Amino acid sequence: MVSGWGAVIAVARAGLLGKTSGMTHPVWPLFDLRITTPTVELRYIDDQLACELAVLAAKGVHDPSFMPFTLPWTDVAPPEQERRTMQWFWRCRAETEPGRFHLGLAVLVDGEAVGTTSIGVADFDVLGEFETGSWLGVAHQGRGLGTALRLATLHLGFAGMGARTARTAAFADNAPSLGVTRRLGYTQVGTEQMVRRGETATQLRFHMSRAHWETNLRTDDIVIEGLDPCRELLGLG
Repeated sequence: MVSGWGAVIAVARAGLLGKTSGMTHPVWPLFDLRITTPTVELRYIDDQLACELAVLAAKGVHDPSFMPFTLPWTDVAPPEQERRTMQWFWRCRAETEPGRFHLGLAVLVDGEAVGTTSIGVADFDVLGEFETGSWLGVAHQGRGLGTALRLATLHLGFAGMGARTARTAAFADNAPSLGVTRRLGYTQVGTEQMVRRGETATQLRFHMSRAHWETNLRTDDIVIEGLDPCRELLGLG
């Protein structure tokens, strides 16, 4: 007998939560959004993927002695961590509005959820900026997936949404995230003192121009599907 979070995932996979395979969603078209690359696939986080990602996060995202996130959400023990993870995905969905949203996407490899990436915007119609963030389950780190998912996210922001600038940030001791950021050619634009686990920590902030992305990173092997029906919902014009 399947119990606990395994049972929740089994129900989700049966199509009782979230999206049914092959279905289109005229009311919430984001459920059909996906970005495919030769390495990873990004999909909007429906309830099935939310369950799978919550379980993945509870298995570990980073060494417990280190905190890469401004909000230490991984410090909460299961099953509260799984519940809060799902509540975050639901909150992002509920608070989506034109020009202001936090778009969460599951990162999949061969159909398996291995982590998340996101695009956050505010006043997008005026600023044309988006900020990215991501995490991978510990079992999937060190395989180059961080670079692949970042490239896919940038493609969605620039090629799909028509953004002018991409932004990202990481703590000064987050070597893996900073490695991806610097490898892709972001420009550091400043530092900020943040509170992390009750102590001060330095966060580095970066941006990337559309011109840099067009010249150095744009490829023709990344495909966006299902974005056009989402444009009104997201305020993309």
